[in-house]
Amino acid sequence: MKKQIQDGLDPNRWRTLAVIAIAQLMVVLDGSIVNIAIPSAKADLGITDANQQWIVTAYTLAFGSLLLLGGRIADFIGRKKAFIIGLLGFAGASALGGLASTQDLLFAARALQGVFGALLAPAALSIVSVTFTEPKERAKAFAVYGGISGGGAAIGLILGGVLTEYFSWRWCLGVNIPIAIVTALFAIPVVKESKAGGEHSYDVPGVLTATLGLFSLVYGFNRAATIGWTATETVSFFIAAVVLLAIFVAIEQRVKNPLMPMRVLMERNRGGSYLSSLFIGAGIFSMFLFLGIYLQNVLGYSPLKSGFAFLPFTFGIVFAAATASKLLPKIGPRPLMVTGLLMSSTGLLLLTRITPDTSYFTHVLPILPIISFGLGLVFIPSASTSLHGIGNQDAGVASALINTSQQVGGSLGTALLNTIAATSTAAYIKNHGDLGPKLMPAALTHGFTVVFYCSAGLLVIGAIVVFAFINIGKEAIVETEGVVAGH
Repeated sequence: MKKQIQDGLDPNRWRTLAVIAIAQLMVVLDGSIVNIAIPSAKADLGITDANQQWIVTAYTLAFGSLLLLGGRIADFIGRKKAFIIGLLGFAGASALGGLASTQDLLFAARALQGVFGALLAPAALSIVSVTFTEPKERAKAFAVYGGISGGGAAIGLILGGVLTEYFSWRWCLGVNIPIAIVTALFAIPVVKESKAGGEHSYDVPGVLTATLGLFSLVYGFNRAATIGWTATETVSFFIAAVVLLAIFVAIEQRVKNPLMPMRVLMERNRGGSYLSSLFIGAGIFSMFLFLGIYLQNVLGYSPLKSGFAFLPFTFGIVFAAATASKLLPKIGPRPLMVTGLLMSSTGLLLLTRITPDTSYFTHVLPILPIISFGLGLVFIPSASTSLHGIGNQDAGVASALINTSQQVGGSLGTALLNTIAATSTAAYIKNHGDLGPKLMPAALTHGFTVVFYCSAGLLVIGAIVVFAFINIGKEAIVETEGVVAGH
């Protein structure tokens, strides 16, 4: 113990990691559970195909647009304090969602989950960053953090299936409550408080313009699915999004303490990490939504059977995370990330072969591990490069940016691809009215396959970004040794 203190290592660091892992488990659990519960929630609350994406995007939009602010708040008020507030708020929002009697209340609760998740997630990752300052231990900590994401998804898929099939989809939200409360109680004695130095102020104009700009863009995609791409209302929202986001960029270049400091973005490896994560989120988030609907509404799988059907995906993530943590110190991040993205893109292209009559065992099961193993090769190097050379003052915002880019990409990608799926399905119905009872399954599946083509393309763009921007080698994990807790 004395040696640990002399070396500047937190004696509670592994206990801290266990607490963070449980919190990460809850967040991942929530995402995979909700994907299984969507068809049941749609039927119960009368949610339309055009609005189904809001179950996902209400959360990801709030989460993604507020993560940077959450990272700054965590840096300033204390990462431990922000972590605990985020946990308890997430539990309250989950309770509200579980009791929702209308689609609007469910969407609002999902957005509120995103708000508190935006405080919780960057606090958790920056706690790992400031707690583990020794390179080899840090690599192990990131491997655990990535592995728990895959394990959490596996648990969530099965638990979501059980709760939806034998109880109600509402329990899929309620399960977060005990996990969050217990984790908060463990965090109080175990996690060490840390704060950033320097002046503490918040970029409120930046928060407002970024959030409203992103909302306008997502809502524009949503309206395009309902009233068309060229409708005045749709175009107005797109114009508003461009104007608001341009104002946001201008604000960030002028304010004293920006929400998104350019110094964090402009380092090429960090910038490449964030930009590639944007495309990864856009390409992958929607896959879960549409594949889950395909399994239940086209192939007729029960929620529990759908949960088991996704299990090979989570196993691939866990196995690849362990592989990536061993290879990263030897070959660096770029080869792993490019290989992983191209592998996942190939898997998505293979998914386009599904039809209403194809078997899960021949057309889905063999492909899920390809997609997930590829993603697992990306996540660990991406987490490491996103914190490359960062200082304590920006640890929270840099941690937030990797999640921000994924979640913003996820919300924009889901909104856009849901619109593409809806319009492709409608066009198929219009051109194939002679199919009779087979029309709707065939039309839905056609919409999904068009989306999988688009998703594969987004991952290829992500691979190009990584190849062009990421240039650090094996030193990728020997980072941020100057980030010391307690400053």
